[in-house]
Amino acid sequence: MSNTRKPQRALIEGRAALIVIDIQKSTFIDDSAERSIDNMPGYRDRMLAARAAVDAAHAAKIPVIFIQEIHRADLVDFGRELDGDEDIHCLDGDPRTEVAKEEMGFSPGDYLVPKRRYSAFFGTDFEILLRGLRVDTLLLCGGLTDVCVHYTFVDGHQSDYFCRVIEDCVAGSSLEAHEAALRAMEYLQTGARRSLPQVMAAMAQAGQ
Repeated sequence: MSNTRKPQRALIEGRAALIVIDIQKSTFIDDSAERSIDNMPGYRDRMLAARAAVDAAHAAKIPVIFIQEIHRADLVDFGRELDGDEDIHCLDGDPRTEVAKEEMGFSPGDYLVPKRRYSAFFGTDFEILLRGLRVDTLLLCGGLTDVCVHYTFVDGHQSDYFCRVIEDCVAGSSLEAHEAALRAMEYLQTGARRSLPQVMAAMAQAGQ
């Protein structure tokens, strides 16, 4: 049954932070025909589009938090992650694991949170950082839509953050998985799916 009592929410409620999830060098320097993680068509272009969101956040004085998936070289912290479709990836010391700082316009005032699992909340200091910054709304971009973006969204939702996903700036393991994840996030919070122009406009207004 549809929830007819749900309140109308602004795109940004309270204070916002832009969360850049797993946009790492591999996207831009790995042209292998077979990759350790499947990417939907247009993946690289969608990651590049996130640069506009980063620039808009900087201009509006909105915190930018980069999330980096990184695993120890001896594979000890992969856990069950290799039981599915993904092969070994994001190893410490591999140049492809580095955050794509140049492509994304990483600033000295930005934050970096490394993670060993899919969700940015799991086993990291991400939530401590969000509390310190007094953040209410998470603006999510990056990849994969159906894995790390989705699971971070869900944990943010369950921690009572307002969560918005910039649908122009996320990409999944396949187009079908990407679309399904976007629908699942919209199910949790009406208005979660937002376009890049909408988010940039909201950030500009918040910065005034």
